[in-house]
Amino acid sequence: MGEVLSQNEIDNLLAALSTGELDVDAISESDEKQVRNYDFGRPTKFSKEHLRTLEIIFEHYGRLVSTNLPVYLRKNVQITVASSETVTFNEFSNALSNPVVLGIVNFEPLNGNIIIDLATNLAYAMIDRMLGGGGLPIDKPRDFSEIEMTIIQRILVMMVNLLREPWKNVLDISPVLQRVETNPQFAQIIAPNEMIAIITLNMKIGDVEGFVNVCLPFITLESVMDKLNTKYWFSTMQENRDENYEDYIESMIRRVDIPIRAILGTSRISVSEFMDLQIGDCIRLDTKVDNEMDVYVGNIRKFTALPGVDEDSYAVRVTSVIREEE
Repeated sequence: MGEVLSQNEIDNLLAALSTGELDVDAISESDEKQVRNYDFGRPTKFSKEHLRTLEIIFEHYGRLVSTNLPVYLRKNVQITVASSETVTFNEFSNALSNPVVLGIVNFEPLNGNIIIDLATNLAYAMIDRMLGGGGLPIDKPRDFSEIEMTIIQRILVMMVNLLREPWKNVLDISPVLQRVETNPQFAQIIAPNEMIAIITLNMKIGDVEGFVNVCLPFITLESVMDKLNTKYWFSTMQENRDENYEDYIESMIRRVDIPIRAILGTSRISVSEFMDLQIGDCIRLDTKVDNEMDVYVGNIRKFTALPGVDEDSYAVRVTSVIREEE
């Protein structure tokens, strides 16, 4: 419905027409339909709604990675969604440096692959941290060694497995890391002129900050594009919500495997003594037989206990529980 003019506005309009301040021809030209340019080389296949839904999915994914990655690195990790955009695959590949860390992921059951582009400074920091360093990048980029590539591949496998949960409301996927490439020329998974969506994640590991780009080709997501909207996404979340959700979460937590270790005691010997150890040698510990030992759940000191046996197995008997405030 068009805007209704008041009598005062109509009088002012007629006065402007009579004095020549307003040109009738200019008004008629402005009413003509505007022509919008359309680039057939860059067809619009991802709408703003699609990109917004992908951002929501990868916000969830970023929270999962920032929770699980510190288990490997023993360092605080922060991840946020920086941006989302659509470009051609050729523009994406031309912007890559060399060397680069590209994880080629088979996005089963969808046809095709996606790419996870990990910034090299983040990769070097992860390697340094995994090998006992402080988690600092190198000054000058260089090629990765075989050992370093094995470490990076292990981390990327973990990151790929975490993709399942965020995509669950759209589709049950089973992503598999096919290979890791350091040369962008060997990562041509689709035609150069195909459209892709790029979700850019900002990752911060300690003081090292960089980007993780997730390349999502349209031909891979084409069969689920109608599900990539917030209305469908949130309605699916509501349908999947169960009244016994808390019980389900509790049952899942109860099945989590947590390592438990009891420390009998410690001892300090020289390297030469360690090299000369033989079967049957005894090492004196700094604790007595009747002393209580510490029992760790994961890396947290949780119990004290006394050593003993249970039939043919060694065992400990818990004597006290160490509370969090203690």
